Amino acid sequence: MAAPSEGPDPEIITIKEGSEKNVVYNLKEEGEKPEGSKMAPIAANSIHRSGSRPQLDLSGAAIQGNFEEKDPTILLPNQSDDISHLALDIGGSLIKLIYFSRHEDRLIDDKRKRSLQERLGVSNGIRRSFPILGGRLHFVKFETPKINECLDFIASKQLHTGGLDSHSWRSMIPANDNAIIKATGGGAYKFADLFKERLGVSIDKEDEMDCLVAGANFLLKAIRHEAFTHLEGQKEFVQIDHNDLFPYLLVNIGSGVSMIKVDGEGKFQRVSGTNVGGGTYWGLGRLLTKCQSFDELLELSQRGDNRKIDMLVGDIYGGMDYAKIGLSASTIASSFGKPVAENKELEDYRPEDISLSLLRMISYNIGQISYLNALRFGIKRIFFGGFFIRGHAYTMDTISFAVRFWSKGQAKAMFLRHEGFLGALGAFMSYEKHGLDDLMVHQLVERFPMGAPYIGGKIHGPPLGDLNEKISWMEKFVQKGTEIIAPVPMAPPGTTGLGGFEVPSSKGDTLRSDASAALNVGVLHLVPTLDVFPLLGDPKMYEPNTIDLFDHGELEYWFTVLSEHLPDLVDKAVASEGGTDDAKRRGDAFARAFSAHLRRLMEEPAAYGKLGLANLLELREECLREFQFVDAYRSIKQRENEASLAVLPDLLMELDSMSEETRLLALIEGVLAANIFDWGSRACVDLYHKGTIIEIYRMSRKKMQRPWRANDFDIFKERILGSGDKNPSPHKRALLFVDNSGADIVLGMLPLARELLRRGTEVVLVANSLPALNDVTAMELPDIVAEAAKHCDVLRKAAEAGGLLVDAMINVQDGSKDDSHSVPLMVVENGCGSPCIDLRQVSSELAAAAKDADLVILEGMGRALHTNFDAHFKCDALKLAMVKNQRLAEKLIKGNIYDCVCRYEPAS
Repeated sequence: MAAPSEGPDPEIITIKEGSEKNVVYNLKEEGEKPEGSKMAPIAANSIHRSGSRPQLDLSGAAIQGNFEEKDPTILLPNQSDDISHLALDIGGSLIKLIYFSRHEDRLIDDKRKRSLQERLGVSNGIRRSFPILGGRLHFVKFETPKINECLDFIASKQLHTGGLDSHSWRSMIPANDNAIIKATGGGAYKFADLFKERLGVSIDKEDEMDCLVAGANFLLKAIRHEAFTHLEGQKEFVQIDHNDLFPYLLVNIGSGVSMIKVDGEGKFQRVSGTNVGGGTYWGLGRLLTKCQSFDELLELSQRGDNRKIDMLVGDIYGGMDYAKIGLSASTIASSFGKPVAENKELEDYRPEDISLSLLRMISYNIGQISYLNALRFGIKRIFFGGFFIRGHAYTMDTISFAVRFWSKGQAKAMFLRHEGFLGALGAFMSYEKHGLDDLMVHQLVERFPMGAPYIGGKIHGPPLGDLNEKISWMEKFVQKGTEIIAPVPMAPPGTTGLGGFEVPSSKGDTLRSDASAALNVGVLHLVPTLDVFPLLGDPKMYEPNTIDLFDHGELEYWFTVLSEHLPDLVDKAVASEGGTDDAKRRGDAFARAFSAHLRRLMEEPAAYGKLGLANLLELREECLREFQFVDAYRSIKQRENEASLAVLPDLLMELDSMSEETRLLALIEGVLAANIFDWGSRACVDLYHKGTIIEIYRMSRKKMQRPWRANDFDIFKERILGSGDKNPSPHKRALLFVDNSGADIVLGMLPLARELLRRGTEVVLVANSLPALNDVTAMELPDIVAEAAKHCDVLRKAAEAGGLLVDAMINVQDGSKDDSHSVPLMVVENGCGSPCIDLRQVSSELAAAAKDADLVILEGMGRALHTNFDAHFKCDALKLAMVKNQRLAEKLIKGNIYDCVCRYEPAS
């Protein structure tokens, strides 16, 4: 794929804000982008002016409507060049479609954010050499004989015209006779005229092998937890070293099978193949079993017994092994060999047994031929892809067994979560303007499966009128009996579009089908403003999750904890929306959705990728947001902030009366005591019914007697205060990862930040980008700091120096405005909306702030215990938390609930 063209600095598109809310916001080309712009797909688009590439015509472009509305529509009325958002792989059996949709966040003219970005030098850091800056890649499939359904889907979403969803805008888009979309596969030739007739677009045909390899290389380099092994029912994700990726053998199992030796980017050769593939299985299966779909055939196989059809070694040797050559009695000697010696007709054999025997025959054959070709070239890593596999557990086990058997364990069969979309993804990447090869693994965030279940039972949630409506993956669930089926991608009656395969209606005792899991790959969110946290000691060795959910007992325990907390969470969510009937309906739907996800993950923990506790908590927050519960704890946070701010002046006076050594200890005790205010803990929720926030805080302070379970305070004190004649220099910049609203931030972390500021250390408060439980957000923090600054000259001067008070009208007793010597207090968002944090994916602001930081303070169970407890940093690190879960206390610190962690790790 061609690299982005070089040249002068790209032109940056700028959004100008009008003076009224109901206005049209003009987009003009200027030299600089407004800092703080949230309209990432427009505000940070970098367009190389190249005659060989389609261009965006920005003349007359506007955001029209109420500026306060969510997801305002952007109109490009004069756009004539192709800005395709989709690509297809049209095979003999299936059409695989990938389409891109832009993030449409609201523009926020935030002076604080602009000031911060200028101070941190972020303005140029997020400029990219490709137009995609924020968006989603969606994965959809259709049966090729039903291509008209695919065309209806494309037309309904206007994917061939740029993907504008609103009918009112479409009517304003001029006809484009020169629109081109990328496609690969034989159908790109076969159906070219149909696409022109139905959609008015031309197909730009891409080489099938080029696309397969480009798609595989991209996935293996850019998607974390893409590759996995599957043997004896166990799925294990494989971390791919990008420096050791090549060579590998790519085995693409479609209607037929191609085997491609990949030596690098654009370096490959097809070394072999076989005409016995997915089309063989489906074709013979239809003839022998009368099944009408590939998935029906797979479903049959999971209830089959191949011993009724296959001739085994034991059948030949009277139930004995052929030990001399290493063949067990259960080894298949001849696929479909048993009917030779039986006087039976086809109808005398069960379709289930025929389907399984056929599946094993083809899978073993493909596995063996693949290994033999890998042996030819000395390759030990084989990746299998293509829609023959489609996440089916038994198919993967069969192929894995064959590779292991013939290689005597020397070679590994590996599979890809996006296995069926390699060609389509490669075709999508062939749009040079996309520049997807510049994206890194931390810039792709996988969200959980999309789609609308539609088979059998009662649909929960509003019905879907037509394809033009937004499909919400969490709104519609299928009830069979008393069970709500997990939201696996489904298709409405009569179609196979909208994202997936039917869930098998039953499961065998020994064979479990994952036929539905092939499209449980979710949606890939492209967020180029995410970066790896620069202060990680070794990013390649970093694992955020402390708790290993691979252990079934551990998994079951945490699922139980989340389930028990669910009713309280629903109550808070409904109350946050005023307790309306609509809020109650959405709250009930959220509870059903999240419970369905938990049941799905209990059955198959790796269904959505590698599972950790952080992923579970993030899934819960994603579910809440999907049902429009933006901030379930909003009113609680406001109430607790007010109560804590009311007593802050007295606390600061008390602290100022202490000696510096006593004060430092009191500050750490205060952080640990205030961390008890956590609405995510069952034990802590019970405390809220026993007293006010101040009473609980005082009670917690009284219990803060040392020694703590993890007790490195003395080492930290020596670094801050020194010992003897030693007078250490202050840290240059400290990053304080804050946790909960209320007492936690106001009475715990803000006083600690104040102490560091007094000692000459710049302080950056790092908070969530999106709400999660009662965690404080980066959007809320400046107002909290402004209120606290009314009572503290240190905080006021530091906040002014850090640009936090540019919009705040504060009235302080000390009228001094001289902040020329004040170190700044700043606030940055961390890039996530979860109680935990994965430091491989943080905001560009945080990454910029970290470059000059020499102290990291992680506070709270989510950030310092659930994740990052074992993380190592290039700088000094302090981890502070009160343990509010007995299981976690036993696992991590061999202690009890309400034990405290004060772990200090000097820079190595």
